[in-house]
Amino acid sequence: MKKKRNISSILKEALEKVKPKEEGLKNINILLEKFLIGLEKNRKTLGIAAEIFVGGSSAKRTLIKKEHYDIDVFIRFDKKYFGNDKKSNVSDLTEKMLKNTKNKQRIHGSRDYFRIKASKNLFFEVVPVKKIKNQKEAENITDLSYFHVNYVKRKLKGNLLDEVRLAKAFCHANGCYGAESYIKGFSGYGLELLIYHYGSFLKFIAAMAKVNAREKLVIDIEKQYKNKNIVLMDVNAAKLQSPVVLIDPTHKQRNVLAALSEETFKKFQKACTDFLKNPSIKSFENQGVDFETLKESAKKRKNEFILLEAMTDRQEGDIAGSKLLKFYNHLAEELSGYFEVKEKGFQYNDNKTAKFAFAVKPKKEILLQGPKTDDKENLKRFKARHKKTFIKSGRIYAKENISFSLREFIARWKKSNTDKIKEMYIVSFKV
Repeated sequence: MKKKRNISSILKEALEKVKPKEEGLKNINILLEKFLIGLEKNRKTLGIAAEIFVGGSSAKRTLIKKEHYDIDVFIRFDKKYFGNDKKSNVSDLTEKMLKNTKNKQRIHGSRDYFRIKASKNLFFEVVPVKKIKNQKEAENITDLSYFHVNYVKRKLKGNLLDEVRLAKAFCHANGCYGAESYIKGFSGYGLELLIYHYGSFLKFIAAMAKVNAREKLVIDIEKQYKNKNIVLMDVNAAKLQSPVVLIDPTHKQRNVLAALSEETFKKFQKACTDFLKNPSIKSFENQGVDFETLKESAKKRKNEFILLEAMTDRQEGDIAGSKLLKFYNHLAEELSGYFEVKEKGFQYNDNKTAKFAFAVKPKKEILLQGPKTDDKENLKRFKARHKKTFIKSGRIYAKENISFSLREFIARWKKSNTDKIKEMYIVSFKV
């Protein structure tokens, strides 16, 4: 009983911290209303057949307190602007509607959208979408946003809105919030649906902690399928790789959690289990990667530690984050050939840079694969470079002791892989 009261008080405290103040929301709405009036005026002047609506957490009333807010503004363009026989580009039309808007940036993607800085901590993301009546007509995931907003607004009311805020804050704090490819976590829409399905934050994390990823949990809120087997046959196999399959109530052939990776889900499950066993307000506080703790841990275990920073020239956000994560994973793989990677950590800094750390132990001996024995010229060179060699299945191999440090390996690897680093869009890479 005491534990329940403890959890209850922690959730209450967490909610107070993550729920935006009414005054802050009022200021956001004033700037948003002013922006929408101007946008609609420009639309009419240009004679563009479209309608404007606000989406995302703001429209669904599930916004959580952040350092800066991104408000989604969708422009639903008439179907006449789409199709192979039409030259009109809805992204260009959107730019025309934003002609006199200051502090705007065009973000490239499958369909370009625009990011506008409205104030120091407020941004509007203006996204062109196709106005459709049937979800099957969607050409882009954003075309479904209108249906997502309306569904959530109908279903989520009262206390459930605060339960969603807790879920979002919890996932955000534990690095599991966002469907971006460098996170591969829970989308906001996904969490809203899950809270509606389970009825509360606690019931949601208790259920997730018990999921066996091998068995794959299938959630079909609107019961659009008769059973799990039909879901697995009907939905595109590529969209069924996530440990939890959540059927979109507005589009039955879509898995809302398709981006959720097994690695992120395991991390989330651990966070759920830890909180349920030992409830703490820290579970709702964004810790990031504690590189200092990694360093201290490496020191205690007598492992080598290195902290690196890389910069990409790719567009900030999902593209930059993905390129940096790919580079981090590649470097980790390269290290594993010579070292036992005991601990590691990656943190994207929401711009064009990321930090990552490795704690390693050198392998006592490594096995190097050489050329085939019938390649006489390269065989001779390989033997000249390595002392301990042996032949197996028509190929030469060498055993070699590790005589260099982690820092030395990084320096050598960086020098001999300059072209590869450039090909991975990394413009700066330093200790």
